[in-house]
Amino acid sequence: MTEQHIWKSDLKMLIMLTIGACIMAFNLRSFVNTGGLFPGGFAGITLLIQRSASRFLHIAIPYSLIYLPLNLIPAYIGFRFIGKRFTICSFYVVFLSSFLTDVLPEIAITYDTLLISIFGGILNGVSISVSLIAGASAGGTDFISIYFSEKKGIDTWNYIFLANVCILTLAGILFGFDAALYSIIFQFCSTQVIQMLYKRYQKDTLLIITSKPREVYEQIRISTHHDATLIEGEGCFEETPRHILYSVVGRGEVEHLMQEIRAIDEKAFINVIQTEQVTGRFYRRPTE
Repeated sequence: MTEQHIWKSDLKMLIMLTIGACIMAFNLRSFVNTGGLFPGGFAGITLLIQRSASRFLHIAIPYSLIYLPLNLIPAYIGFRFIGKRFTICSFYVVFLSSFLTDVLPEIAITYDTLLISIFGGILNGVSISVSLIAGASAGGTDFISIYFSEKKGIDTWNYIFLANVCILTLAGILFGFDAALYSIIFQFCSTQVIQMLYKRYQKDTLLIITSKPREVYEQIRISTHHDATLIEGEGCFEETPRHILYSVVGRGEVEHLMQEIRAIDEKAFINVIQTEQVTGRFYRRPTE
């Protein structure tokens, strides 16, 4: 990659991370604040501490004064086990989003709590997804989720959702369960958006019946760096030999790969099967 391409790639990444941080801060100052919600994760813990200090101690604590220190331990996990560049870029998102949350004015778009829960959750999922796609994270539990995803090779966002329910239960005890239950809707919408947009840890199994197995295999190897297994079979109707390629690839690679296979063999029969977990050697593109 040339120096110019690297510079453009870094600039694109910086722009995406800035957009993600801005969306996150805007969401906190609009939907989350208006609805009195708790978004889960470290942002939810920060708001829980903030609002508890305001209600019970009558002390106003800036968002960044709580959120930044909370992220130090997850940042260490990211720095130690995920990657230095990834962690530095992630902390940029953490710092910018917390700073903007303190300085942006409160914005009430709607007072309907259900609408706030749904659209606020969607915005939260978009902000996190933009950061992840750019090659960083939004901080907090994202570090932990990515760490376990890298180690176990599975999508852990639903597990993080369950952990957030525990935080929201405590928020319900302190501030009423209406806000906590609406916050669960918020978090559910957020989790679904992340799973829809960010597919790094999701996998699909491809069963490809083709008359050009070697050419198709080479395309799989070049495009995805994944291997394949050739199975010799027989077409039952015509009683003719059939070549079947079996391969597991990342879900985000499937669409492009299918187009490439069609270009090689337009009559290829491709069956895509959702894969929950893979044990054994499976190539995963480096985080950085």
